[in-house]
Amino acid sequence: MTSRRTLLAAAVCAVAVPRLALAGSPPRPLAEVGKPAPSFEVIDSHQHKRALAEFKGRPVVLEWTSPSCPFAKAQYDSGRMQELQRWALRNGVVWLTVLSSHPSRSDYLEPAKAEAFNRARGGAPSALLIDASGTVGHAFGAQTADHMFIVNKDGILVYAGGIDDGETMDVKEVLAAHSYVKPALEDVLAGRPVRVATTEPFGCAIAYAG
Repeated sequence: MTSRRTLLAAAVCAVAVPRLALAGSPPRPLAEVGKPAPSFEVIDSHQHKRALAEFKGRPVVLEWTSPSCPFAKAQYDSGRMQELQRWALRNGVVWLTVLSSHPSRSDYLEPAKAEAFNRARGGAPSALLIDASGTVGHAFGAQTADHMFIVNKDGILVYAGGIDDGETMDVKEVLAAHSYVKPALEDVLAGRPVRVATTEPFGCAIAYAG
């Protein structure tokens, strides 16, 4: 079910993402916190095949993003997203940024342009995945840019939700917001259960095929 928060974000992002994909019913998400994360194979921005299975034994973050969403832009303009990415990588976490925009949508970037976009904003993921079919996004139930998922070293999905509690397009408010992802990763790295395992995502609706 589409949340009120997602619909409000879609309205704010109307120029970049003209409409929320409501035509027909999207596939039911396979991902469920506490259960094995859905397997996938998809190309990255260098057109190499990447699979969740290749990262077995390491925690994995999946960050859905958008080149036109002001919520995602604020995270990067603040420097907070890149800082979290680098902290995660230093601690042995794999960080996968995912673009699930369909080629028919204005938000779509072909791999080379996606790589250039990510570099220009200072992104520092382990890989930038090009999920043009939306298969990975639908499997995880990704709704918005900045919808975040954490998979532990055993392949179990242990967090699904927003990046933080800011729900904002304002850089100063992003910097003041409480992160949900970093504490969840700290729990994972310490071998503890994730204390806050689900939150509601916010941001612009992902530009799946309409």
